[in-house]
Amino acid sequence: MKPSDPPVDASAAPSTTTGIAGPTRPGEPLWAMAFDADGRGRSVPPAQAASDLDAFGGGFLWLHYDLDAADLLGRASEGRFGPTRLATAVFAPDEHQRITVEADHIGGVVADLARPGAKPVPAGRLHFVLGPRSLVSGRRGPAESPDATRAAVEGGHTVASPTLLLETLVGHVVSAMATTGQRLSDALDGIEDHILDGRPRDDRRRLGPVRRNAVRLHRQIAGLAAVFHRLETDGATDNVHGPAVAAAARLAQRLDALDRDMTLQAERARLLQEEVSERIAEATNRQLYVLSVLSALFLPPTFVTGLFGMNVKGLPLGDDPHGFLFVCGLSLASAVLAFAVIRLLGIRPPRG
Repeated sequence: MKPSDPPVDASAAPSTTTGIAGPTRPGEPLWAMAFDADGRGRSVPPAQAASDLDAFGGGFLWLHYDLDAADLLGRASEGRFGPTRLATAVFAPDEHQRITVEADHIGGVVADLARPGAKPVPAGRLHFVLGPRSLVSGRRGPAESPDATRAAVEGGHTVASPTLLLETLVGHVVSAMATTGQRLSDALDGIEDHILDGRPRDDRRRLGPVRRNAVRLHRQIAGLAAVFHRLETDGATDNVHGPAVAAAARLAQRLDALDRDMTLQAERARLLQEEVSERIAEATNRQLYVLSVLSALFLPPTFVTGLFGMNVKGLPLGDDPHGFLFVCGLSLASAVLAFAVIRLLGIRPPRG
């Protein structure tokens, strides 16, 4: 810290993370955490973060940035975050999920979930560069995993290495996705019970958002699993240290299981949509059958009343005092005859 810098009040730093703290200066990280040899983390002023990340103390550093506020491409091109090509690619605006291995550094962009209420679509990206003694991460928009990980560390959770810190970050993503998937499953359970009770009309509207969220979550999980499968595969050929390969294998296994569950939820939502559509079509067919029968029954009486209602001379029963009753009986008889013809033709209501 320079002599001109104001003193840092350590008591002012929050003990838990309930929101995202902004950097003290433009371009500084949102937070910097130093981990000792025992894996205990503590917050350090961002301005005091070591410029040479891999030479920090006896432990390692975690720097986390808001990529909307801090332009890291310049620093990445200077080699401050590891290999220039790797770091530049990681902190570029491209948000596609990917993993890159170069020398003893790993860089990637992986899926994350937005903090509840942060934005309408629960999707985001976590950018990271993993070095031997450092982890530099960043996000655009409030994300779930960095805040959850920081809160866990401040609560006493120990992290022995940058690799385990990355695994912890992604583990929070997987847990949040699993929680979201469970909520979708509970919603589908309620909708399915409602459909089996024979009241499917409102469920057609409710199923749309559930299926859309399930498909979105499946795409995120599938991409995230592919990233760590790629890291697991590249680790055998690019001399990535063993802990990173082991962590990738553990995360890939969890993601594969979660992806299978989410695929089943998406397929289940699709089948329920089809069943709702079929039930609504059956109800519509029954209603159309009733309307068709009523139209057929009233057609002959309508013809009779129309015939006798013509304003011309020579109509029969015009002077008969019982003409009205005769016409009514004729209309009723024609309706009965029409119904008999419908039954003889074998026209039956659709079965529900």
